[in-house]
Amino acid sequence: MKVILLERVERLGVLGDEVNVKDGFARNFLLPRSKALRATAANRKIFEGQRADIEARNAKAREVASKSGESLDGTSYVMIRQAGESGQLYGSVSGRDVADAVNAEGGKIDRSMVVLDKPIKTLGVHPVKVRLHAEVTVTVNINIARSQDEAERQARGENVITSQFEEERALDAEAAADLLDGGAGQHEFASEEA
Repeated sequence: MKVILLERVERLGVLGDEVNVKDGFARNFLLPRSKALRATAANRKIFEGQRADIEARNAKAREVASKSGESLDGTSYVMIRQAGESGQLYGSVSGRDVADAVNAEGGKIDRSMVVLDKPIKTLGVHPVKVRLHAEVTVTVNINIARSQDEAERQARGENVITSQFEEERALDAEAAADLLDGGAGQHEFASEEA
């Protein structure tokens, strides 16, 4: 189906372009969301008559998005989740979770604005893109941790999973050294020899 774009659409074109798209994409996404019109003679006349208004509306929406993007760009949000010892989450963090975290801190985004290539399934600090407008994208950092203390350590740049394994390794080495130095079990041998 041939459509006229009413705004910039990623990987398709910019405002005013006539492009061929699959029928389902046009019917289910572009047309219901007012991102395009069917490319008919009547719609071409309507578009050309309203082109200045559409461009002005688009420029105003881009300006509003860039202003709100300035306050969002680079901000960090903490999410407390349950995870295993290896840092694997019990479940995953989706676009809805990210949008809820941003909105809880005073931001205003929809879950459809969150761009996740794949769900987040591990602990750590993850950069997430938020598309506020077709031409305005910002990045927020999502700090996923098991506790507030762990989140603060991750925010300082510490890898809590490797440090946890290092602590356990140090405790095991200390316990082994204690055993060798005459710790547990030495009294039994001493009483048997006597």
